[in-house]
Amino acid sequence: MWGAIHFSEYSPIGYLERPEPNRAAATLEVSASTQGSYLILADAQAPAWWEGWRAALTFSAARSNRLGYYGLGNATVYFADSVTAARPYFYKVSRTSQTARTTVQRRLVGPLRLLVGAEFQRTDFRELPGESIFGRDHATGVVDSSTVPFTDKVVRAGVVVDLRDNEIDPHRAVFAEALYARGTGYRRTTAAARLYVHPTERLILGARLAGERMSGAPPVAAQMVMESSEQPYIAVGGYRSLRGYYDARFTGPGKLLAGVEVRYALVWAPSVLELKLVGFYDAGRVFDAGQPVKIAGTGVHKAGGIELAVRLLRNSLIVVGWGKGSEGSQLLFGSTWSY
Repeated sequence: MWGAIHFSEYSPIGYLERPEPNRAAATLEVSASTQGSYLILADAQAPAWWEGWRAALTFSAARSNRLGYYGLGNATVYFADSVTAARPYFYKVSRTSQTARTTVQRRLVGPLRLLVGAEFQRTDFRELPGESIFGRDHATGVVDSSTVPFTDKVVRAGVVVDLRDNEIDPHRAVFAEALYARGTGYRRTTAAARLYVHPTERLILGARLAGERMSGAPPVAAQMVMESSEQPYIAVGGYRSLRGYYDARFTGPGKLLAGVEVRYALVWAPSVLELKLVGFYDAGRVFDAGQPVKIAGTGVHKAGGIELAVRLLRNSLIVVGWGKGSEGSQLLFGSTWSY
């Protein structure tokens, strides 16, 4: 169970229809869970304050006190009966991070934007009581002790093509990004594309394909996330990457994600209220160091499920659902679309 205090001050777009949710917004959030996790977030976004420019600045301090850790690689196994009273956190680790992240984007022509950004992050892992996979990997050197804790300084650049009709809940859109980042001891190249089509009034179809390759010596902290032009997210496994699997279920320097969604509006009053029934199918896998990131028929983890999504006015979205993979099912909840 989580409790949260959330404050937001924003400047509305006004009566003119634009894809951005607002001209600018500042948010402060403090939340904590009964299992020792917490998040302190200060965030400023200016997607339409200056014509042709977008800027974002985020400061956060967070602890994921029950984050999944199952080992490194695409073939790691999960056995539910490995979790016992003597080792209740066999597949868990506590991760703490402090982050400062900034991004600036400039429109070059039409929907094409240039992106530059920087990030400073300090990440630490703490072994939970009892035997665990993380404890084994840490002791044997699979997880390099010199990267626990790890201080990462990242610069990144890229291009974004954005044709979304609404950034919170797109009906028709093409969104693509190509990013390059250099961190402390490693490099990261990310490419992603999303497509949304609106063939009939109440039906929306969505698809996503994304890949990432890391070179050098990326630490586990960096391998657990996938970069994007907005905020990085846990991959592979979890609501943003592979629904139906635990967060960070598969960890590796190479990542590949794909998915399709069918969204049908049970209630259709655009810009006021939309209630959608959603069916989805996700697929993903990770690759070891030196392996090319490519579409392959083997080693792909798959999941499917259903969701119910409610959009209120221009910029509020709540999604609840259920996803099932080969290792069981997961309850899903989000305040954004998975992609």
